[in-house]
Amino acid sequence: MSVRMPDLFGSPPRAPSVRRAPKSAEAFRTISEVADELEVPQHVLRFWESKFPQVKPLKRAGGRRYYRPDDVVLLRRIRQCLYDQGYTIKGVQKLLREGALKAEDAPRPAAQAAAPRNPKPDKLRASLLEIRDELVALRDLLQKAQR
Repeated sequence: MSVRMPDLFGSPPRAPSVRRAPKSAEAFRTISEVADELEVPQHVLRFWESKFPQVKPLKRAGGRRYYRPDDVVLLRRIRQCLYDQGYTIKGVQKLLREGALKAEDAPRPAAQAAAPRNPKPDKLRASLLEIRDELVALRDLLQKAQR
């Protein structure tokens, strides 16, 4: 026989955790599921809806949002542009208007992601070397001025 300890803090009993099978790729997702998948807060997704009219989740009675698979792909691409590539909201809006953001360009989920590619390493290297040379020249000028 087990003795149950009294609940001294008045906390409600915990519900047993339920593990559900993962949803199919074609299933609609709730805002909390999308927020967890993209690792952004729910309010950010609602803000992005106001800034990117291409994101149109299905809204049910009571305002509950259900994101289509295409919406999730687009949101993932928007997140990558904003967080990983350093675009501004206006910059991503421009890309969307110009059709530069396409579903096939969207990054895959982390489990399937390949190593990131650097599109133009030679150009980047040349720019960095040029900046370095300018900084060295400025340093030399400052050293001469101090003498």
